[in-house]
Amino acid sequence: MNIFGHNFRLAIWGESHGHQIGISLDGVPAGIPLSEEDFAEDLARRRSGAPGTTPRREPDVPQIVSGVYDGYTTGAPLTIEFANTNTHSQDYSTVMRHYRPSHADLVAYHKFAGFNDPRGGGHFSARLTVALVAAGVVAKKVLPAGVQFATRLTEIGGCTDPERFNEVLHAATADRDSVGGIVECRVQSVPLGLGQPFFDSAESMIAHLLFAVPAVKGVEFGSGFAGARLRGSENNDCFTDCAGTTATNNAGGINGGITNGNEIVVRAALKPTPSIGREQITYNLATDKVEPLEIHGRHDVCVALRGAVVVEAAVAIALADFLRQ
Repeated sequence: MNIFGHNFRLAIWGESHGHQIGISLDGVPAGIPLSEEDFAEDLARRRSGAPGTTPRREPDVPQIVSGVYDGYTTGAPLTIEFANTNTHSQDYSTVMRHYRPSHADLVAYHKFAGFNDPRGGGHFSARLTVALVAAGVVAKKVLPAGVQFATRLTEIGGCTDPERFNEVLHAATADRDSVGGIVECRVQSVPLGLGQPFFDSAESMIAHLLFAVPAVKGVEFGSGFAGARLRGSENNDCFTDCAGTTATNNAGGINGGITNGNEIVVRAALKPTPSIGREQITYNLATDKVEPLEIHGRHDVCVALRGAVVVEAAVAIALADFLRQ
């Protein structure tokens, strides 16, 4: 299902080369000021144009089609649409049945009996994250005023020095290849007590949203996988007061599946863009042979470059769902 949430619910729809991409939100409180201008900052963070991002340029002007009257949310379902205006569907004619390695093309063909839309990846495309970012803008308006996000790209292609990021991107571009990256999201002033033990834990729900983001293949909180290499005496977060403040934050702001009032720290690993210009040898359904494939079209060299705001939106949506309980 393309629906998430118990109390702050969203349904995402559309395809990369269809007429529109959109999001419908239910559970948005009435009386929140909202206009198209409120989305501008976060949409700009996702927009292409920088080195290493796709040449595809979309205006991404949000159209609020329901749930707002006279500048305020009404409490009814909120629907936001984005038109697709810059599609080159002919670029995908060679990959309709000659499947791109590590892409969703083959599994989509089998799951939907060949009726899936293959243009630009269809419903599996990262193009749909524009709608997720829009939902994140609304979610942040639902959160308490003091909640603050700080999200950044910490690694590209194994490089952790931001001064060398462009060098890594240029090398991958020259090789007609791609690289992955890691995005870190920190959230301050999150109320203590959000989440439930086990299946609706804060980590579970945040990770659920993050793994819905195309290209995300790993999620960690606090010390994460590095914590597995520490001793308990090194990884434990000692309390400094009765409010639950800790001297360290290896737990990433969550204990027992419940937010503990400290800063939430979560990282998402995004894989290299699977659509690359280099020739690859892969299966072709049309000929029933493994054959060379060259992918055309417009693709990011590193999807993580535009992924920071998407990761932030996913975390905000999960927190908003908890707060609406």
